[in-house]
Amino acid sequence: MKTELFLAQKIRKTKGKTFSSSVINIGIASIAIGVSAIIISFSVLLGFKNTIKEKLFSMSGHLQIRKITLNQSFDEVPFTNSESFRKILAKNENIASINAIGLKSALLKSENEISGVVLKGYDNNYDSTFFKGNLTEGRLISYEDGSYAKEILISERQKNLLDVKLNDDLLIYFIQQPPRARKVKIVGIYSTGIEEIDKSNAIVDLDLLRRINQWDSLQIGHSEVFLKDLNLAEKTVSQLYDEIPQDLEVKEVSKMMPAFFDWFNLLDRNIVIVIFLIMVVASFNMVSVLLIMIMERTPMIGLLKSIGAQNGFIQKIFVANAVQIILKGLLIGNLIGLGICFIQDQLKLIPLDPESYYMNYVPINWNWPVIILINIGTVLVVSLIVSLPTWAIQKITPVKALKYKE
Repeated sequence: MKTELFLAQKIRKTKGKTFSSSVINIGIASIAIGVSAIIISFSVLLGFKNTIKEKLFSMSGHLQIRKITLNQSFDEVPFTNSESFRKILAKNENIASINAIGLKSALLKSENEISGVVLKGYDNNYDSTFFKGNLTEGRLISYEDGSYAKEILISERQKNLLDVKLNDDLLIYFIQQPPRARKVKIVGIYSTGIEEIDKSNAIVDLDLLRRINQWDSLQIGHSEVFLKDLNLAEKTVSQLYDEIPQDLEVKEVSKMMPAFFDWFNLLDRNIVIVIFLIMVVASFNMVSVLLIMIMERTPMIGLLKSIGAQNGFIQKIFVANAVQIILKGLLIGNLIGLGICFIQDQLKLIPLDPESYYMNYVPINWNWPVIILINIGTVLVVSLIVSLPTWAIQKITPVKALKYKE
């Protein structure tokens, strides 16, 4: 064991109560509270962002490909979902799945109520992987060969508004010339928790919309594309623009819903401010702890200098002590922070108002690289700052130290 570490250990294990021993406990507590607060903040923040993003993308995909048009209504201008077009998308390595979609505005009528919605049509190749988590009752649509499925999925919000339940019948009125109506059965209820989606979207068979719009069997309104790596979205958009027909456009859903993603950026800025304040407080406490330790050990510093110890040697003793305090605080902080996150993740003890937060409880995201970086960053930042007060040791002389002792 190096001499500096040996002396640092002896200082920490000095028998008897000293003022610095109480301050050391406060330093450990400040580091522990700070680290646990940062871990919880990051876990909750990432949980919020990922949960809301999953809900948004589950109903819209990561990218959308549609006909270039000046049309601003929900009734889309169709294009042909040809085999050559599908092959272009399929060969892109970052594309996970593709859904053929059609949109059309309509009215839903139950026995007593009526509600305007946007009907979203899926075909029998629909990849429900991203949507299944939103399904609260019933099942997905069962497609029929040679005809369209007379079934519909509505949201919890629409269910309450229309005063209906699972397996009830609804009438769909299409506002067009001539007006048309279709009878469908409610086979599923979904809930994303996002009011903007739940209040307006109902899901039907794409062939129903094709029949109403007089599209052929290959025509669709747009394609929803899910990506393997969302961080490569811009690169994928650029690649697709070079390959798809010139009358089609590719849009990132994140840019089609700027309000949500601006909110995410605001959350990021807030968490940075919180982390900065926590680190300042923790660093200030550690500086105070180290200064008190140096003051109490002034006679020892004088004695070491009188026998030829260099300033750097003595500084390392106190820095080693500070690092030990930081590591102990980190251990306790991780146990507290991860423990609280684990309890919330498993038991969902802290509820939320879904109308305000888009979810029923505080979500937790286990991002281990971020947690590791929090620990490494805390050690580096606080250790760097606490090394500053050790420069006061250079001003202590053996003569002053002996007088201080007296």
